[in-house]
Amino acid sequence: MSRARAAIVGLSGPVLLAEEAALFRRQRPAGAILFARNVQNPAQLAALTAAIREELGEAAPILVDQEGGRVARLKPPHWPAFPPAAVFEHRNVAAAEANATLLAMECVAAGLDVVCAPVLDLRLPGAHAVVGDRGFSAEPAEVARLAEGWVRGLQSGGAIPVLKHMPGHGRAMVDSHLELPRVSADRAALAADFAPFAALSRSGAWAMTAHLLYTALDEALPATLSPRIIAGIIRSEIGFDGVLVSDDLDMKALSGTPGELVAAALAAGCDLALQCSGVLAETASALEGATPLTERAEARMQAARAARDGASRGVSPDPIALAARRDDLLRVSA
Repeated sequence: MSRARAAIVGLSGPVLLAEEAALFRRQRPAGAILFARNVQNPAQLAALTAAIREELGEAAPILVDQEGGRVARLKPPHWPAFPPAAVFEHRNVAAAEANATLLAMECVAAGLDVVCAPVLDLRLPGAHAVVGDRGFSAEPAEVARLAEGWVRGLQSGGAIPVLKHMPGHGRAMVDSHLELPRVSADRAALAADFAPFAALSRSGAWAMTAHLLYTALDEALPATLSPRIIAGIIRSEIGFDGVLVSDDLDMKALSGTPGELVAAALAAGCDLALQCSGVLAETASALEGATPLTERAEARMQAARAARDGASRGVSPDPIALAARRDDLLRVSA
């Protein structure tokens, strides 16, 4: 099998179309990401993830945004609802860990092995609500404390976590889904945003970039497309050496064709580029712009799998007991 291209792509609907499968055979992406449009019920979702892996290989990652709260693709009545991250602020970290383990187990049972969570962005007052209760806290140390438990929980449940959104989305005053946020804070202030990511830099998790322009770091390019920020801040100052995936390149914060944006994100230093629209022509453009997955990226992906496997080895969690433990801990520490 030829080397996969360094792209994670979306699908159009609840089944893998013949046209999508044919495209994947011509230009194989590294993996896929699923959204609400791809999810109907457990049997359908299991069939879809099996079909994806039949085309891309058993090791191909299938991602999902499953944070809890308002960002969840697996929802009732077929899957349990999970609370948003803000619920855990100043609570026993074991509650956050148990919650993340439960969440991971639901995803893994459906064939989804990479969970795009937790959010490490600071929940700052006055900032845009795009982070809001998705963030643990405004305090960097509290974010790091809870995120460490969350990462352990996801890994114990059999999933690979993805830290969002490096080097920090908390100061955005607009939604990057709709336009490019510009952050004018100086480097001294931004150190607080970096701190939770630095604390988790050797956790075995992946990380996702932020489509934000930080004028103190790069006056011209947002983090996702900035070699200066990826090399100098994410890889060096923060010290992250895991898999770095772009946020969705289809978001309105960025401009250009899918192929141009994929090529720019990879050239800037992302290991993987994320193109989520599920529109076949846009997926084809993205894969055309993607270079083959590098050996370094493949090694980082393998290290993340090893960290997950090490955390989950021998663990057979009881979901009823885990849910009871989480709920009891939240009540006691309320």
